[in-house]
Amino acid sequence: MKNTLNEQKASIKSKQEEFQNASIFVTKNAVKRLKGVMKSDNKENYFLRMSVEGGGCSGMTYKMDFDEKQKEFDKVFKSNGLTVICDLKSWLYLKDVKIDYSDDLLNGGFKITNPNAERTCGCGTSFSA
Repeated sequence: MKNTLNEQKASIKSKQEEFQNASIFVTKNAVKRLKGVMKSDNKENYFLRMSVEGGGCSGMTYKMDFDEKQKEFDKVFKSNGLTVICDLKSWLYLKDVKIDYSDDLLNGGFKITNPNAERTCGCGTSFSA
């Protein structure tokens, strides 16, 4: 019994550490594209804000915006020279997300790979967890 309790505590601690150490990853291609858009919009000193909203064909939709202000409870990450901020509610769905970009003519654009999603839509802009 005691051994099982210790195993449960170790498992909980491991999951807490995994949660705290999770991040949002932005590939070099995505950072290059985002910084280009930021420059053309005169938002070079802004952050990339990642969030989720209800809606879309799978239940929740990814949202990417530029924001010049960090809020009190935002999670903050650096990825390939880009600062990414995320509110705590969205963080539950976005931890360890990978954002990539391709300029392929047929399937180009931003691609989000979400290990927390149970299913995603065909267009890749919405998911369910």
